[in-house]
Amino acid sequence: MAENLLSKIENPSDLRRLSESQLPTIAQELRNFIINIVATKEGHLGASLGVIELTIALHYVFNTPDDLLVWDVGHQAYAHKILTGRRDLFHTNRQLGGLSGFPKRSESIYDTFGAGHSSTSISAALGMALASNLKGDFGKQHIAVIGDASIASGMAFEGLNHAGVTDANLLVILNDNAIGIDPSVGALKNYLTAVKEGKNPKENNIIKSLNFDYSGPIDGHNIFALVKELKRLQKIKGPKFLHILTTKGKGLQQAEDNQVQYHAPGKFDALTGDILPNSEANLPPKYQDVFGLTLVELARKNEKIIGITPAMPTGSSLKYMMNEFPTRALDVGIAEQHAVTLSAGMATQGMVVFCNVYSTFLQRAYDQIIHDVAIQNLPVIFCLDRAGLVGEDGATHHGVFDLAYLRCIPNLIIYAPLNEIALRNILFTAQLGLDHPIAVRYPRGRGVTIDWQLPFETVEIGKAVCLKSGSKTAVLSTGTIGENVTQAIHLLPIVDQIAHFSFGFVKPLDETLLHEIFATYTKILTVEDGVIKGGFGSAIVEFAAENNYKLPIRTLGTPDQFIEQGSIAELQKICGLDPTSIAKSILED
Repeated sequence: MAENLLSKIENPSDLRRLSESQLPTIAQELRNFIINIVATKEGHLGASLGVIELTIALHYVFNTPDDLLVWDVGHQAYAHKILTGRRDLFHTNRQLGGLSGFPKRSESIYDTFGAGHSSTSISAALGMALASNLKGDFGKQHIAVIGDASIASGMAFEGLNHAGVTDANLLVILNDNAIGIDPSVGALKNYLTAVKEGKNPKENNIIKSLNFDYSGPIDGHNIFALVKELKRLQKIKGPKFLHILTTKGKGLQQAEDNQVQYHAPGKFDALTGDILPNSEANLPPKYQDVFGLTLVELARKNEKIIGITPAMPTGSSLKYMMNEFPTRALDVGIAEQHAVTLSAGMATQGMVVFCNVYSTFLQRAYDQIIHDVAIQNLPVIFCLDRAGLVGEDGATHHGVFDLAYLRCIPNLIIYAPLNEIALRNILFTAQLGLDHPIAVRYPRGRGVTIDWQLPFETVEIGKAVCLKSGSKTAVLSTGTIGENVTQAIHLLPIVDQIAHFSFGFVKPLDETLLHEIFATYTKILTVEDGVIKGGFGSAIVEFAAENNYKLPIRTLGTPDQFIEQGSIAELQKICGLDPTSIAKSILED
């Protein structure tokens, strides 16, 4: 029986005691280890399988953690975590109380920089390198590992542009596999393809022109070539750039053949690689699919409709429109700022633009929302997928800040549909034409069963609805968390005393109805799937203060802290947003 080398590696110092000839064995054992655990625990598979050899080579050559290693995004950091003291905890990855699915400074000294969003590694590593220079530590190494999709982002270019005029001891490693979550797009991708295929003249090198010492491309799965080249680069001062070629999903045939699906495949058979069947066939559709299919339905009749997404066509389900209307549905790459201003530019020309961005990623384009859309009052339709608590991806991905960071922006309408029918209707209403931009937020997951044959209904802007009448307490909810409120009320012995109002519009608020509510009820409870500070509940408290209402108001939402990973049900319970907790809050004085 072959010796299990991986079981003897508690940290990179143990790895560095091995001979180079043993490294391929470690690589295979790491692959098997990751496949076996992710098969049952789920997680980001393909990206980590693709950088097994690179991860081993980096920790083998460089003196981590003294030398600083920064992973971009962190989807590919599983092997890194296993080799840096977290092997025996890896089965808790992305679970409540377990390891984070991304690099996290508080988790390990080997995680030099936390990352859940892309394209930050070059700037972070450059900052570390310049700090080392200021401290007089010119021997310390600083390495940023970034993918070909992430390096196309504006922030990555900003980092390269700055690094090229410094003497920072920085090594940027481009992990080029031609795919992020979806296939990479854009002119830079085409350039990299030409480099890989030997069609690009050596003197026409973008990276060299930015004053980097460029080497490559080399085979990122040839561990001996990687070790040799990294040892050479160790001795070179200043900004360096290593271009490596890898295959996402390397070592699992299905993951290599279907790289989009196996980015995060869910549960699968570790031996065959086959994704395990589930019972989704009889479940309601996902919110993202309701968005994507509804947009196609509307686009067939409205030729002005345009769909735009920054590198999330599959996750957002804009893929449906890309397949049917390829010239009217655009993936602009990992470029949220560009996506928003591009949308604004198209809106000036009368296009009906649906800019589809995950809630957590829209944060990266905040200036553009204000300056390029809201100040100019351009009717861009922002569709914020993954709003609220999203589960296992944790603090970097929860879309809980959107209501708070958007509510303060003039001219911007904010709507959170109660269910998928309401989502369809607001998309229909928005494409008819609005006087202002609108942000529509909806969650990860599924809602109600939909009769796709039902006719669309126009949504009255700023109108809230009464879902249930009552005599004493009014519960005001916004968005799909209202379903939890409905369940909570039915758990109570005083169900007749509780009224429930759904405020789809957080801005503008239905002030006419609010006046009626404050005049009728003795207590008010607000519920939202977002931060408690500055969100929907804050808006209700502000309304009460402005109108001198003295009723007791209690606000429920996510607390003023970053929420870690766990299932949505677990996190809702922690935040007091599950039906049982809401019911208790209704009963409390």
